[in-house]
Amino acid sequence: MSVIQRIQQHLAALQPDSLEIVDESGQHIGHEGAKGGGGHYELVIVSPQFFGKPIQQRHRMIYQALGPMMKSEIHALAIRAYAPDEI
Repeated sequence: MSVIQRIQQHLAALQPDSLEIVDESGQHIGHEGAKGGGGHYELVIVSPQFFGKPIQQRHRMIYQALGPMMKSEIHALAIRAYAPDEI
């Protein structure tokens, strides 16, 4: 299973209406995090679970769902998290 598939699997817990993950690791070759094996990803997620929650709480929810992936497979994660009424 690829890292992107694992990210999708973990984020399913947030019941997203839509989920887009882009692997930007190739743009960071030679970067310290890339040397350690962690990738760079961009995430756009729309979930009803984000209704009424500030950005910081949304990010914490994502980090919690990804769990240990944030310490190994993912070195950097650019996040755009929306409630359905915000798009």
